[in-house]
Amino acid sequence: MSFLETGRAKPSREMVLRLGEHLDLPLRERNGLLLAAGYAPVYAESTLDSPRMASVQAAIRELLNAHEPFPALVVDRGWNLVDANGGITMLTEDIDPDLLTNVLRASLHPEGLAPHIVNLGEWRAHLLGRLGRQITLTADPELSELYAELAGYPCDQPEPEIELPGPGDILVPLRVRRAGRELSFFSITATFGTPLDITVAELVIESFFPADAATAAFLRDTPL
Repeated sequence: MSFLETGRAKPSREMVLRLGEHLDLPLRERNGLLLAAGYAPVYAESTLDSPRMASVQAAIRELLNAHEPFPALVVDRGWNLVDANGGITMLTEDIDPDLLTNVLRASLHPEGLAPHIVNLGEWRAHLLGRLGRQITLTADPELSELYAELAGYPCDQPEPEIELPGPGDILVPLRVRRAGRELSFFSITATFGTPLDITVAELVIESFFPADAATAAFLRDTPL
């Protein structure tokens, strides 16, 4: 390793791949590492509508449908909306369709969901923290631009620098005021376990669950 670090030896293709794996680099960044070392990329990047992605599309759709009536959505590496189920309309109604193309923008823009989020400062800090960690890992300039845009949106609530639990808290909830009542959610994110394609590796499924019995009952009783 010291020879590689000082330039006295050139890493083999296998060594580059092993370093990328041990550093837990995303597949896109591993391709970049290979190119920098003088090797061809090994990870393909398919379009979602390509035939080879049919099984992936089917799995996503099955997960989204099974989660109804609770909201669930799928985003790509730039937080662009890929797909969503019918339950998401409870959160997105009356939001400009142009904003809905990007989930973070739709959540934090003053003409998006933000005015309806009861704990906006807390939820905003949570989302920006997730995006910041993604930027640290990938150094993606487009994500950095998105972060700067989102950070410039107004917020009239304090934004905690550290997520500290209050009495009885076990997670950060999303509390929104919709249909004349306050609804409370927590989310679970999922990724594909053994991706060998960049597009597959970068898909994230986020499923929202009711954080209290009243929210669960309201969603179950509300037609999609």
